[in-house]
Amino acid sequence: MAPPMIDPALFDQLKSRIDEDTNIRKELDQIIDELNQHVSYTQGLLSRIHSTPRSKYDALLGQVENGIKQEIQTVGRLSAFASQYPYYKYNHKWSRTVQDAISTAILCAWLGGLSPDSKPGEVGRLLTLEDVGKTFEVPVNLKDRDAFHITIEEYLLGLIAVIDDLSRLAVNSVTLGDNAMAVQISGFIKDLHAGFQVLNLKNDILRKRVDSIKYAVKKVEDVVYDLSLRNLIPAAQSQGAQ
Repeated sequence: MAPPMIDPALFDQLKSRIDEDTNIRKELDQIIDELNQHVSYTQGLLSRIHSTPRSKYDALLGQVENGIKQEIQTVGRLSAFASQYPYYKYNHKWSRTVQDAISTAILCAWLGGLSPDSKPGEVGRLLTLEDVGKTFEVPVNLKDRDAFHITIEEYLLGLIAVIDDLSRLAVNSVTLGDNAMAVQISGFIKDLHAGFQVLNLKNDILRKRVDSIKYAVKKVEDVVYDLSLRNLIPAAQSQGAQ
């Protein structure tokens, strides 16, 4: 009897590799689902800023920070597990969730949270990419090894999500009688928009999202302009926003 032309062990090896990949994906899915839950909870808390006066941010941000602590713990688990395997094989599974987690941290910090030195109602602090890495206790923009990390693109996309939230907050802060907040937001997102313009972006999704910033800028400009016409903000503040 002639020997088989294909060694049966070949498919046994392939089956073993497929089973291993399936188990890895299942474990990643569980961790990412948990991270999604923490992010959604924190986003829900942050959505309250649109109906909360700045004077009451301190209590709200305390809750937000607790939500971010849960995110940090889960990102740590994700980092420890994912770093055992090729980064670019699986990173598409968690990238969007990590972007959302980054946006919660950036927004919380801008509102005065995540810093022992911040005073209640003191807004405007921007977390850098390195700050975000320190917050989540993971490396950023890794080039020297294959491990879990936060990418520049994830940071920028998280920042754009914050710009969208702040443009909405500018409108709602006026409703709450905090005209100064709208002026601060206007100056901040204009500076960010100018910064994005100098970037040479290769990522198509990121380029499209950056294009949307101009609508947020115009939305807030209209709010500040209307306040100026009504003499509801000091002239110096109005010129600073412009």
